[in-house]
Amino acid sequence: MPIGHGRIATKGRPLENMVHLKRSIVEVKAEKNCLAHALIISIAKLTNDPDYKAFRQGRKIRPVVDHLLATTGIDLQTVEELPS
Repeated sequence: MPIGHGRIATKGRPLENMVHLKRSIVEVKAEKNCLAHALIISIAKLTNDPDYKAFRQGRKIRPVVDHLLATTGIDLQTVEELPS
C-alpha cells in the first residue's frame, strides 16, 4: 500500500536542486542583464502574460529586456553583483 502525501522533501537540499523541484523558484538563464530578466519574468507572472512560460524557459525574452532597458535608460553594466 503506498504511503505519503505527495510532498517534496526540501530541507537541506541545495538551491540548484530546488529550482528543478519547486515551481515557485525561477532560475534566470541569462548571463548578462540577469536582473532585467528577473524583473520581466516577475512582471509577466503578476500580469498573467501569456508568454510567462516562454520567459521562464529563456525564450522570447531578449527583445522585451532590450525594450525595458532602452525605455527606462537604466545601465546595468555598471552593477557588478548584487549581494544575496
